Amino acid sequence: MTGVATAYRHITVDDQGIPWIDGANTKVVELVAEVKAYGWSPEELAYQHPHLSLAQVHSALAYYWDHHQDIEADLKRRKKLVDRIEQEVGEHPLVAKLRARE
Repeated sequence: MTGVATAYRHITVDDQGIPWIDGANTKVVELVAEVKAYGWSPEELAYQHPHLSLAQVHSALAYYWDHHQDIEADLKRRKKLVDRIEQEVGEHPLVAKLRARE
C-alpha cells in the first residue's frame, strides 16, 4: 500500500485520508469501533487481533485520540451507510420468522 508516513510509527494514512495500521490490513477505525462496542483494553485488542502487536494497537489508539473528531465523523458516516443499506434491503426472512415466534 502506498501512503504518507505519519508521526505514529505504525500508522499510514492512504490517499483517501484513511489511517491504516502498517502491514496489518486493519483500519484504525476498526479498533476504535471495537473499543466502543466491547470496551476492550489495548491488551484485549491485541489478543483478539493476533496479527497486531501491542505497539501497533497503542499507536492506533494514540492516533485516534489525536484525531478524535475525524474518526468519530467516520464512525457516524459508516453507521448512516449501514442504516441506509438495512433500510433498502429490509429484514431478512429468517429474522422475520424468529420475531413472529416471540
